[in-house]
Amino acid sequence: MEFLTDFKNKWKGVLFCLVVAVPAWFLGARLEVVGAPVFAILLGMVLALVVPEGSRRPLAGGVKFTSKKILQYAVILLGFGMNLSEILAKGAQSLPIIVMTISTSLVIAFVLCRVMRVPSKIATLVGVGSSICGGSAIAATAPVIDADDEEIAQAISVIFLFNVIAALIFPTLGGMLGLTNEGFGLFAGTAVNDTSSVTAAASAWDSMHPGANVLESAAVVKLTRTLAIIPITLVLAFWQMHKAKKAGADAGSTFSLKKIFPFFVLFFVLASVITTVFALPAAVTAPLKTLSKFFIVMAMAAVGFNTNIVDLVKKGGKPIALGFCCWVGIACMSLGMQHVLGIW
Repeated sequence: MEFLTDFKNKWKGVLFCLVVAVPAWFLGARLEVVGAPVFAILLGMVLALVVPEGSRRPLAGGVKFTSKKILQYAVILLGFGMNLSEILAKGAQSLPIIVMTISTSLVIAFVLCRVMRVPSKIATLVGVGSSICGGSAIAATAPVIDADDEEIAQAISVIFLFNVIAALIFPTLGGMLGLTNEGFGLFAGTAVNDTSSVTAAASAWDSMHPGANVLESAAVVKLTRTLAIIPITLVLAFWQMHKAKKAGADAGSTFSLKKIFPFFVLFFVLASVITTVFALPAAVTAPLKTLSKFFIVMAMAAVGFNTNIVDLVKKGGKPIALGFCCWVGIACMSLGMQHVLGIW
């Protein structure tokens, strides 16, 4: 009976997010440099302005479920697209650059969070999203730090802005700097935020340099970088647990590991291990990866629907400045490490 009641309260909201996600998915396929998650957030925000309060109330439970739980399911399914042995074998060369660019972004986000007084959760999401893999990293991190929908939307918007700029200017910039094909593959894979924008930038380079075949190498570097989701989310989880345990002790209440620890991250790791150990073929993993991406689009539709676009614009200045600093820091570190390693 409880299940039926729960289903009754949620199915309308989940269906609503599904309906919004479908056109966003097709728009994202047409304009990869923007991406379906951004279209979903924008459509959700627009609908939030026009759907009357009375009509929104029956959707609330399902929309919240989509923005929280379905987002976690998306991260778990993302693990099935990661054969750890293959990624590390092909991406080993890029590891020093990846470690340094991620460290740079996180340090910049931490420092500017204090200096500019950017809300800590937004700073964390922007720092992680800039350094690892854009929307997927934000999707994995948001439930761990208990970020709300407006904070998620703010971070995604910042990441989107610099994704577009990178995809448009990095191929030309790489040519002006005299990067080799190998060098630009490393640059695109480590300095561009989101997978779709890495693909766009690498494809643009290949079209400017016939026979370069940079797309595959940039994608491998990006997948290697995506593995950082695992340690980053686990570290954040333990930090959250430490804070919650301390707060519980101060208040005299009981600390609950089950409520705090992000078990979905462990399922993500398990999915990656299964894919690696059993060498799952693309015929199995490809549909799961696609479903993961669609779930993220659904979740972003829910995030957009729960976001006040007016407040988002008013609060946007400092997160954009922080995102810009992270983006520039990552790009400079990527090029600097290539110079140190003798690649550029």
